[in-house]
Amino acid sequence: MPASTPPDHHLPPVTPTPDIIVTKQVFELASFTTTGGATISQVRVGWESYGALNEARDNAILVTHFFSGNSHAAGKYHSDEAEPGYWNAIIGPGKPLDTNRYCIISSDTLVNLNAKDPNTITTGPATIDPAAGKPYGMSFPIVTIRDFVNVQNALLDHLGIASLQAVVGASMGALQALEWGSACPDRVQRVIAVIGGAEENAFLIGWLELWAAPIRLDPDWNQGDYYGRAEPTRGLVEALKIVSLQASQWPWVDRMFGRAWAEEGKDPRAALEHRFAVEDWLERTAAARAAVCDANHFLYLVKANQLFLIGHGRNVEAGLQAIKAPVLLIASADDLVFPPQRHLRTLKDQLMALGKEVTYTEVITTDLGHLDGIAYIAKAGADIATFLAQSVRAKPLCSRS
Repeated sequence: MPASTPPDHHLPPVTPTPDIIVTKQVFELASFTTTGGATISQVRVGWESYGALNEARDNAILVTHFFSGNSHAAGKYHSDEAEPGYWNAIIGPGKPLDTNRYCIISSDTLVNLNAKDPNTITTGPATIDPAAGKPYGMSFPIVTIRDFVNVQNALLDHLGIASLQAVVGASMGALQALEWGSACPDRVQRVIAVIGGAEENAFLIGWLELWAAPIRLDPDWNQGDYYGRAEPTRGLVEALKIVSLQASQWPWVDRMFGRAWAEEGKDPRAALEHRFAVEDWLERTAAARAAVCDANHFLYLVKANQLFLIGHGRNVEAGLQAIKAPVLLIASADDLVFPPQRHLRTLKDQLMALGKEVTYTEVITTDLGHLDGIAYIAKAGADIATFLAQSVRAKPLCSRS
């Protein structure tokens, strides 16, 4: 669930291709009922596509995004944009998610963290409640990973897509991909889960509480009622600092910053306000991220992740048993958010014990920890391409339940 990709990620070389120019599109639902039974009116989420649907509309791949991401998975909105979407290394003509063959679709989630980003379209606590004429705030209903999947499912219905070649996602996107495989086994032909897991275990639930704590402790949070007044910016920045550091790994952090001072001549031993370079980096990175984020959306995303258990409320085995599609699991050995020994390696063993078709790799591991799954995804390109080339049976439309 990374906050952002670090500035010095040294991406592996990929074959240069022209950047895809993409347009953010909007999907609207007049009414959406959450898994908890609440009704949300006028739901809007943004989405993007790369490549074209074929006549049969059976060549689509859905990409599901991470905690602090949005639907901008590849390409650029304008040719002079500094950076393309986060997985541009594997999405495009001739790349593993080959837009000459597949239509790649990616959508913003409900309660998307980047609520202030003009390129993110989402419904959540910061949205105006049409019944009240003011932002929902904490009256917005709790939403889950299954709710994210159900909105995506409705988008695909709208586009006339009955079957997906694959669902692919990293971190929180991996949770969604796995939930897709369990919730709609007859709509998904393949599942690719990167740096994620099949449940939020107690240790990760606890970490997520620590992520959220600075926001709740900020007096400007005011129990979520801060719209139109001072926002809990300090708490949000501190929360994003925690996420940024946990999503990294100590070898990368040590290599980047060592024990360097933030400012020449300001020895950290001389005064409390004198900082190390790593402290300065965390502050600047988190402050930049906070400028486009909403604190309540952060809390709602934390809750959605804490609640995740594949199969939505059943035990892990029952959720996994529902999966029919072959599964590719891509881990980072040094991941501090989803340590593979507790998550993807365990999930591999669980799927094998149930007789499921599963492939496992840690080929992307470098020194970046959890963020390997974003910054170094090209290292898994051959594994992804091989997995997608495997023949699977055609599957009919499934119902949402």
